[in-house]
Amino acid sequence: MAFAHYLVTVPVHTSKHAKVSNPLFSSYFDQSLPSSLAFTSFPPLLSIARNLSNLPTIRHKAKAVPQPQDSEVSLVADAFTHFKHLLLPITDRNPYLSEGTRQAAATTAALAKNYGADITVVVIDEKQKEELPEHGTQLSSIRWHFSQGGFKEFKLLERLGEGSKATAIIAEVADDLNLDLVVMSMEAIRSKHVDANLLVEFIPCPVLFLPL
Repeated sequence: MAFAHYLVTVPVHTSKHAKVSNPLFSSYFDQSLPSSLAFTSFPPLLSIARNLSNLPTIRHKAKAVPQPQDSEVSLVADAFTHFKHLLLPITDRNPYLSEGTRQAAATTAALAKNYGADITVVVIDEKQKEELPEHGTQLSSIRWHFSQGGFKEFKLLERLGEGSKATAIIAEVADDLNLDLVVMSMEAIRSKHVDANLLVEFIPCPVLFLPL
């Protein structure tokens, strides 16, 4: 089944305990997004062809605009208010975590606390563990940052040296675990570790991109 992807941007004021507003409206995908949060979601919001026959005739050269059905609006609202399992992918090699990863970890913890959700962290690298001398330090840093956010219990996965691109691994993990939201920093996009366009084509759940 083919799904349409939608992107919503909402302003964000970054803080350790920031609360993210629930987005309800869609816009086109924009990779630049220098000062907003970017949500991508997979549920189809409008079936335009189905609604065209029911539209009123509008004169004076005005264009008819299809309106979303109540059930469709509710579907979108539910998608952004029922987070029960969040994923934080980590693609940088900084043993103490990069600024973008720390921001994403803090946001993931805040969202999980707000919605009572579980957290899964997946550490992704093209190299094997033996080739990453500071890998253990990085895992300790991840645990420390989440404990600071009030989370000592979370699932930690390692996908190292598999030969797959990080984009494919994130989509695969999100699908396997039936996740509700993936939280990532735009840092992963700008560093070319993740292909945002490809990710939103195959990810089975909404994705939250955090600006630096």
